[in-house]
Amino acid sequence: MMWPTEGRQRAIIEAVTPEIDGGRYAIKRTVGEYVVVEADIFADGHDQLSAVLSFRQAGATDWEEIFMEPLGNDRWRAQFQVTQIGQAFYRILAWVDPFKTWQQDLHKRVAAEQDVAVELLIGAELVERAAQAQSGDLAAKLRNYAQMLRQGGDPAIEIALSPTLGSLMQLYGERRFVTAYPERRVWVDPEKARFSTWYELFPRSCGPDEHTHGTFQDVIARLPQIAEMGFDVLYLPPIHPIGRTFRKGKNNAMTAEPDDVGSPWAIGGPEGGHKAIHPQLGSLEDFHRLVAEAKKFNIDIALDIAFQCSPDHPYVKEHPEWFKKRPDGTIQYAENPPKKYQDIYPLDFETENWQALWEELKSVIEYWIDQGVTIFRVDNPHTKAFGFWEWCIGEIKAKHPETIFLSEAFTRPKLMKSLAKLGFTQSYTYFTWRNDKWGLTEYFTELTQTPMREYYRPNLWPNTPDILNEFLQKGGRPAFMLRLILAATLGASYGIYGPAFELCENRPLRPGSEEYLDSEKYQIRHWDLDAPDNLRPLIAQVNQIRRQNPALQSDWSLVFHPTDNEALICYSKRTFDGSNRILVAVNLDPFHIQSGWVTLNLGALGLEHWQTFKMIDLLDGQQYSWQGSTNYIKLDPWTMPAHIFLVES
Repeated sequence: MMWPTEGRQRAIIEAVTPEIDGGRYAIKRTVGEYVVVEADIFADGHDQLSAVLSFRQAGATDWEEIFMEPLGNDRWRAQFQVTQIGQAFYRILAWVDPFKTWQQDLHKRVAAEQDVAVELLIGAELVERAAQAQSGDLAAKLRNYAQMLRQGGDPAIEIALSPTLGSLMQLYGERRFVTAYPERRVWVDPEKARFSTWYELFPRSCGPDEHTHGTFQDVIARLPQIAEMGFDVLYLPPIHPIGRTFRKGKNNAMTAEPDDVGSPWAIGGPEGGHKAIHPQLGSLEDFHRLVAEAKKFNIDIALDIAFQCSPDHPYVKEHPEWFKKRPDGTIQYAENPPKKYQDIYPLDFETENWQALWEELKSVIEYWIDQGVTIFRVDNPHTKAFGFWEWCIGEIKAKHPETIFLSEAFTRPKLMKSLAKLGFTQSYTYFTWRNDKWGLTEYFTELTQTPMREYYRPNLWPNTPDILNEFLQKGGRPAFMLRLILAATLGASYGIYGPAFELCENRPLRPGSEEYLDSEKYQIRHWDLDAPDNLRPLIAQVNQIRRQNPALQSDWSLVFHPTDNEALICYSKRTFDGSNRILVAVNLDPFHIQSGWVTLNLGALGLEHWQTFKMIDLLDGQQYSWQGSTNYIKLDPWTMPAHIFLVES
């Protein structure tokens, strides 16, 4: 067995949190958030330890330090705030502290009325060594303390045990045989990575009627209404040319009619591929205008990254080696048996020419960043090589740390978690299928109260162009209302696919299907945006509540409060300092009035059992006076299926 590099390092550092897979991946924060670091730190014997949390902000070269505080049972803690987007670092340093040990032992000897003359000389030597490492006034100050200790007597004892000298020596005392825990990474993102409100629409359906292809200019005309509803991210499905070979018809028909527009995810045609714009949407200049106009409303344009090709994509002719060939010489189209997608060719990430493929795909994202886009929703990333995503996102964010990548992976849990670990900023979730109290409580406890929260930022969607959940199909308008409120208050980031959502579109392709009838994926739809009973006013109100209440702008404070009715769910969020507290109660039954008793976790709300506190319903303005932990609620799904209470005490 080899000798250790330094056998005199006695401090042991273990069980460090946060840490993902032994430091393999970075934890995630947004600008202004804190990183709270804990560790088990101990050593042999009874000597005293000191430990610091050392950190380096993104873009900085110098390390800063904060002394860690013992919590008991050898557990230590410190925290630091991240202030710049990009990659920050942290590490722990620990050592046996001779001065702290000496000061503790001296206190015991003095209490036992022992002679401490020699001990004072030992302390003087420790202070003198600290002085030798300094200069100027500080060195002189330390030498003066050393001299006073050498003089002995009660004045020396008083100085030796003083907090002033202890603090000086903590900062400047000699550190020998320091144990250093390896540095760990923090990826720091902009605020929208933590708190964002997404709206998805198909630009081609923004025209004046169902026979006229919409344009970017038509989308610009929609911006005031989207902003009025309170959205700050406008996500567009692929805006590229659409292939004609094996084009799908309306409702995913295998044969398209001459005027069928096809699926935007069948990317590529004679006009170009992933760096081209569908000519009927407009020009690149029109797109630039859309991005600029959206910025005026504080809306960022998010684009879909779907790395797949139609048979007409230029890649098919220029790089046939990037696709799998079948024994008959044809290219393998996409399949999820028994489903067949002849209009889409998947890329082969096992190609011999994989490096050129990776570089080309990265250049697609870089191209759209150059056009002013910094937010990307990535289609089915779990069907592409994970190594590619880790490399690509790392390369992109090294140059453009402001970029945000949303992973649209509805797949097995471990795959979704791995994609989040390797670099995706936000992730879709199973929220779409969590409709009962137990399922919601268990799932969101996992998302917000386990180590998963260090890397997995949920983005909640009650519907997507691919998913019209059975709950929405059968629950009518109340189902859309309650799912909106759940998404907007359980998650700091959420999105809806509109105008289908606000118009409560709930017609499935067929019974048992989650596909929409007359899906916009395959045809242009003309929506009556002012239809009676549309949810636009409610959406605007809920999003305004989100903006005005910081408690709803993060996820980690989520606490569920028991109710005696399985159709009622109750939960709260609060800011770190307790200045803003929100309690939400939702009727999960879209058909019936539900009532019951909620048992509040008063501690989670910063309340005492004897307090009377005011509950202001931010949805209807009603005020209630509550006292104690047990209180009554009653919710009519057709009037308003939820309370969003501001808690005031």
